[in-house]
Amino acid sequence: MGASLDDDDDTTPRELVHFITQQTRFSLLNDILAHPQQLPSMYELVELNPSVSDATVYKHIQKLIDVGIVKEVALDDDQRRQGYPWKFYGLTEEGREFLKDHKLLAAEETLQRIYETISEKPKKMIKYENAPRPDGV
Repeated sequence: MGASLDDDDDTTPRELVHFITQQTRFSLLNDILAHPQQLPSMYELVELNPSVSDATVYKHIQKLIDVGIVKEVALDDDQRRQGYPWKFYGLTEEGREFLKDHKLLAAEETLQRIYETISEKPKKMIKYENAPRPDGV
């Protein structure tokens, strides 16, 4: 499927909704929306999806990037710190607009409240949640 947010693509909005609401991809989108900065690292996404492999999480994030829903953002070299992540994943402006237009953002606040209640987080995850994120993203 050549799904994309580009106007040049022949994918219908309905096909794109079906594509992004596939269970793993939709779970990853929900994880991004629930994250305190809406910019989780790959490690955080893997931790939040224990029922799928690291490779599967990566593959589906890549598919969401390919269609223009998600973007990868990185810290500048001078902002990177040893032992902390430097790549993060968040919604593109177009992706956020598409989700909003198709009523897929309705649970955003609820997802954030649920995320805040996760009490059994590994120390590394807490450390990564508090890692510096790129400014103005």
